[in-house]
Amino acid sequence: MKYPLRPLVFWPTFLILLAAVIASYVDLNAFLAVSKQLNTMILRNFSWLFSAGSFAMVVLTAIVYFSPLGKVRIGGEQAQPLLSKWRWFMVALCTTLAVGVLFWTTAEPLYHLYSPPSSMAIEAGSAAAKTFAMSTMFLHWTITPYAIYLVPSLVFALVFYNLRANFSIGSMLQPLLGAARVKRYAGLIDTLAMFALVAGMASSLGTGALTLAGGLSQYIGGDTTPLRLAIIIGVIVITFVASAASGLQRGIVMLSSFNTWIMLALGLFVLLCGPTLFMISLGVESLGVYLDTFFSRSLFTGAASGDSWPQSWTIFYWSVWFAWAPVSALFLGKIGRGYTVREFIHINMLYPALFTALWICIFSGCSLYFDALGDGSLNRVLNEQGVEHVLYQMFQQLPASGLMVAFLLFIAFISFVTAADSSTDVISNLCSKGVTADSDLDGNPMLKVVWGVIIGTVSWVMVAFVGIDGVKMLSNLGGLPGMILVLLASTSLIYWLRNPALLDVKTVPVSQATRARDLPVGATPTPELSR
Repeated sequence: MKYPLRPLVFWPTFLILLAAVIASYVDLNAFLAVSKQLNTMILRNFSWLFSAGSFAMVVLTAIVYFSPLGKVRIGGEQAQPLLSKWRWFMVALCTTLAVGVLFWTTAEPLYHLYSPPSSMAIEAGSAAAKTFAMSTMFLHWTITPYAIYLVPSLVFALVFYNLRANFSIGSMLQPLLGAARVKRYAGLIDTLAMFALVAGMASSLGTGALTLAGGLSQYIGGDTTPLRLAIIIGVIVITFVASAASGLQRGIVMLSSFNTWIMLALGLFVLLCGPTLFMISLGVESLGVYLDTFFSRSLFTGAASGDSWPQSWTIFYWSVWFAWAPVSALFLGKIGRGYTVREFIHINMLYPALFTALWICIFSGCSLYFDALGDGSLNRVLNEQGVEHVLYQMFQQLPASGLMVAFLLFIAFISFVTAADSSTDVISNLCSKGVTADSDLDGNPMLKVVWGVIIGTVSWVMVAFVGIDGVKMLSNLGGLPGMILVLLASTSLIYWLRNPALLDVKTVPVSQATRARDLPVGATPTPELSR
């Protein structure tokens, strides 16, 4: 069998997920109450740490970019890239925030337009509320979330390829704790992080199925029944499992490339056929507000005024990104071989953030324009029909709406599949033994099939019979341990800033690099290791 199973990672994750589904089915209200209470407690008590931690990721990334560490090549000077830069960018873009960006950029600004923070004294629906809504979209979806993903991804890439560590989330802590201590707790660390990912995937898949069902009902009518949801989820699962099982170079790269091009086509259509001048003008104005208030908004906790808005939005987002970051780091780090640290920052943060900022200008601007034109029409759709209908309703205002809604359904399907196949690829590698920097990194295809079926079944049960909120709450609970992992891992970059030669595979042979990775941060290498 290709890459035997790691039972101490596979079974605990599966059993905890199964127990959560059973508990939510037996008493949904009690399950949601407990989960919500835990989430509220975490966000209330650790708001300061989420805000400071996310801001620290941006600052650390900037320092690394301009430091000598930026010139270090992942895998060493002789390392060959897995992907070309353009393909690498498309994979990085489509496997991180693309699904959320596709749908939330039309609905979320409406929330901020009509319900701005009470402590800021912004009148709902006013001109100031519009620029606040757009600038908030830049805050939530551009530089900061990509920095949260980037730091652990970069640490893992350097540890995995330059220090030849195991394919494990715990490996990111080796420079801090040493290999012996990390090996003792690697299974527990991987289980906790993977549970957050699996629950998050089930939540995303369920939400995606509801969104696709909402769009489909505009053509075939009828209610969203369990059977219809089962068919939609089944098609998504079969597609992303087949893509993930076919390997990185075939399934994931091809889907990501296709997804990027059709998203570009969609964005260009809306830019040219929508209120072009308004979108660009509001985007530029709001970008100025975002840059002007970046420091204060990034660290806004609402403590002084007792405002709970940050916990409902900004800090909640930081929690979600931190929950997904450790596992996403394994995939993003894996595909970064052969490029310098500076190039890694370009592809995994700067370019995707610029793409997302442009997307926000187009889609959030268009949403705000048509909402104002219809005297709050899109906001009524949001409150009466739900988030998943706002995007479709906005497209009804554009030319060739019938054709474009069908195209939008297709893009939504491809986006969900593209995001899911990379996560399934990582889950397979995490549950497998023997995955190394020199091995075939495509993982065990049977494990991809097994996890695809498990995630599809859980998401269908939750969305059809229980309610998707339970799984959402569970995945969000991973924010605190995820943040602690990321913050601990980030200390490796701080250490390497002073000692970039430790990552130089050309001057430190593999056997010596293996010894060097056993040293905790702060330990002094022997003269042999220093050469």
